[in-house]
Amino acid sequence: MFKFGYVGVVGRTNAGKSTLVNSLVGEKVSIVSPKKQTTRQNIMGILTKDNYQLVFVDTPGIHRSKNKLDRFMMKNVRSAIAGVDVVLYIIDGLRYNEEENAYIKTLTDSVPTIVGISKVDAGSYEKIYPIISSLSENRDIKAIIPFSSYKNKNLDEVINEILKILPEQESKNFEFDEDMYTDKSVRFMVGEIIREKALLLLNEELPHGIAINVVKFEEKENLVNIDVEIICEREGHKSIIIGKGGKKIKDIASKARVEIENLIGKKVMLECFVRVRKNWRNIESEIKEVGYVDE
Repeated sequence: MFKFGYVGVVGRTNAGKSTLVNSLVGEKVSIVSPKKQTTRQNIMGILTKDNYQLVFVDTPGIHRSKNKLDRFMMKNVRSAIAGVDVVLYIIDGLRYNEEENAYIKTLTDSVPTIVGISKVDAGSYEKIYPIISSLSENRDIKAIIPFSSYKNKNLDEVINEILKILPEQESKNFEFDEDMYTDKSVRFMVGEIIREKALLLLNEELPHGIAINVVKFEEKENLVNIDVEIICEREGHKSIIIGKGGKKIKDIASKARVEIENLIGKKVMLECFVRVRKNWRNIESEIKEVGYVDE
């Protein structure tokens, strides 16, 4: 017997959703950083075994919308919830807020829901127990699983609880080829890798206003030429991204190029340019141009 299903991975910003999806799939599907709103759109991570295929939909962190880009991200969350077989709601074990219970209740009323408590490697049982106790008041939650992506703790239990919910099927009706681990293109992954390095290397106030536009992706036999624009909203931000003598943008490009070469398996010539597009997060055409398009 076989099982197949979509699993929406939902939670507040920086709860550990992307790190979990990467760990479960065994590949880098989503970029990861300590900055809020690192994930901006739904990204599928596909885990295929002999008798099951699980499609994890990594979603943007739940937050209050301040601009059109924020509203685009929250629309992604809602569409993911509406289209999955199971929701895996991730709670940050280090910063749990009981207000999340009300949101989880709206989920359990409409779709089978599992709650995962992340970062238990950094916390203690004394911190985790009150969270479990509070969540247990909602008897519609299918399972509550403390886990650690970094320590690989209880990840098998997460998979097992998901599989308990999915119906059995007699044939292997998987929707994706067994060697696929994401639905995103190489071009998309390249842009995300560059954005990740920028998030990690730039000041706290900059990341929300940054986007990556891959303007050239030219693949030859043993070489890939890539040109990208790093989009920011202010002239002052442009100088910060470039850095003194161009050092900062060179560091971003250098770190990204190494990872892109590992992804593609070829030598990469990467050129990064900085462009200012004022208030782009509130201009629909600009948002679409950098790849955030409703599907």
